[in-house]
Amino acid sequence: MKIAAVVATVVAVHAAESEESAAAQANPIRKVVTMLQTMQKKVEAEGEKQKELFDKFMCYCKNSGGDLATSIADAETKVSELPSAVEEAEGQLGQLKEDLKKAQTDRAAAKAAIAEATAIREKEAGEFAGVSTDLKTNIAAVGKAIAALEKGAGGAFLQTQAAQTLKNLVENDSKMLDVDRDDLTSFLSSDASYAPQSGAITGILKQMSDTMTASLNDATASENDSIKTFDELVSSKNKEIDALTAAVETKTTQIGELGVQIVQMKEDLSDAGESLLEDKKFLADLEKNCAIKEKEWAVICKTRSEELLALADTIKILNDDDALEMFKKTLPGASASLMQVKVSSSSMREQALAVLQAARGEKKSDRQRIDYIMLAIRGKKFGFDKVIKMIDNMVELLGSEQQDDNDKKEYCEMQLDNADDKKKGLERDVSKLEAAIETSKETITTLAGEIKALGDGIAALDKQVAEATEQRKEENSDYTTLMANDAAAKDILAFAKNRLNKFYNPKLYKPPAASFVQVSAHKQLDAPPPAPEAPGAYEKKGEESGGVIAMIDSLVKDLDTEMTEAETEEKLAQEEYEELMADSAQKRAADSKSITTKEGEKADTETALSEQSETHKSTSKELMATLEYIQSLHADCDWLLKYFDMRKEARAGEIDSLKKAKAVLSGADFSLVQTKAKKFLRH
Repeated sequence: MKIAAVVATVVAVHAAESEESAAAQANPIRKVVTMLQTMQKKVEAEGEKQKELFDKFMCYCKNSGGDLATSIADAETKVSELPSAVEEAEGQLGQLKEDLKKAQTDRAAAKAAIAEATAIREKEAGEFAGVSTDLKTNIAAVGKAIAALEKGAGGAFLQTQAAQTLKNLVENDSKMLDVDRDDLTSFLSSDASYAPQSGAITGILKQMSDTMTASLNDATASENDSIKTFDELVSSKNKEIDALTAAVETKTTQIGELGVQIVQMKEDLSDAGESLLEDKKFLADLEKNCAIKEKEWAVICKTRSEELLALADTIKILNDDDALEMFKKTLPGASASLMQVKVSSSSMREQALAVLQAARGEKKSDRQRIDYIMLAIRGKKFGFDKVIKMIDNMVELLGSEQQDDNDKKEYCEMQLDNADDKKKGLERDVSKLEAAIETSKETITTLAGEIKALGDGIAALDKQVAEATEQRKEENSDYTTLMANDAAAKDILAFAKNRLNKFYNPKLYKPPAASFVQVSAHKQLDAPPPAPEAPGAYEKKGEESGGVIAMIDSLVKDLDTEMTEAETEEKLAQEEYEELMADSAQKRAADSKSITTKEGEKADTETALSEQSETHKSTSKELMATLEYIQSLHADCDWLLKYFDMRKEARAGEIDSLKKAKAVLSGADFSLVQTKAKKFLRH
């Protein structure tokens, strides 16, 4: 069955019924009362909705006011505490920078101490090597002389290099007794045939050997002590350097982190101040608006009560028994056209219902649409000394400046590296949060759309149910009225027929009920008109009366048929209505449950979005603070890093020039220095 055919059938039925409705008039007072009752229900329904909205608004006033007061108190506490926190952090930052500077200075001093100790150690080692070599050479020469003398080969010894070495030693030994020097010099200067007759020379030589051996031992012991002391000093200083290096790294990191924190705290202070002002203004507006709404609500309640009272009084007046009695006398009643229903309208309605019944499918949605149509048929982030002193001071100053540059370069490189790593990590976090926020927003929008669609569907379903219910009430009312009218018509026809039978068919006559008897008796008390002239014998119109009675019987039969058909239609309409209500209730419950589920998902997503937004805000602020800190580092470090090597080279050249100048002022002969250096290289 195509929908076009169904629509055509419905149109045809309504066209037929429109002709019939033109012939009948509804009770105007009932329309007025119905309109008043509809207005009364509408006012009450609007009152319930407004009461729900007012309760929600006042709940919002109470809860939001409390939350705002807490937020304002927290913001005031934060605004009062943050300046001291910033001041304390800046104090800590200053102390950390001083500590860092001291650690760097101490580390440089430790390194300088090692370098100085190393230079001294190398100098001592060189001196020891020279002394040790000379002593060993001399001891060897003395030993050879003693051995030669003891063997009687003194003449042969005097021809050796050792004898020449011993001679030089004797000539240069200032501590030797002159007597001994003369004896040894005489011995060493004699010819090869010299042979001493006593051991005096040998004794002197042995004494010299012992003295030199003792001196060598003392020098060796002293060298060993110096080596041990040097090793201990270097070990101690290396440990100190390691500790200071660790301290420098730790404090550098702490300075970087604290610098970012200070920037963040300052931004937080600014944000908290702005938020505090906004919250105070919002709270003042909220309190004002809530007070206004309370006053407005009192007026609304009073006005609604007055309106409902007026409607109730009006309905009572119109429904008063005396008024109804008066309306019956003054207003036109329902016409008897109920009995004049055209056969074409009834049969077309039946055909339409039969067609729609055949068009109903198995799906509830299909049945609902068809049922609704069927119901419609039945009715909606100076002097040289001073100059030399000045040179020394200048060299020291340049060294200090270079150390400062070294320290600052180390600090800058470490800070820039750490800050850049932190920036990249924060940028990744911000990117991920932005993606998550976008996803949450899309989810919320989707859920909101689905919730709205379901809500609109429920509203449409409720409207359809309300319209169907109203139609069902109207149909039932029409059915009740029809049955009452038909029953009354049947009573009247039966009364008329009985009256005819009284006259025409006395045997079929049935005495009327007492009320009717009284009415008849009452009517019989009226004075009859004057009697006319006596006519002839009255002849009963038996045949005519038979035709009238037959017509009355036919009318009663038609009324019975109409009542039977009305009962059948009422039963079918009620069944269809109950099925429509059941299907609608089931669909409404399912849609309401779906809305509740989606609203829960939407609330969870909104909570997640709020948390993501707060995290994104704090991460973005930290990123902005880090970027500002990096910018401040570049402003403080870029020039030094760019010109560090040039400055170091220039400063080293300047220091070298100053040292050469000092050496010249001190009388140094650079050519001698160069000659010694060349001799040293040849050795």
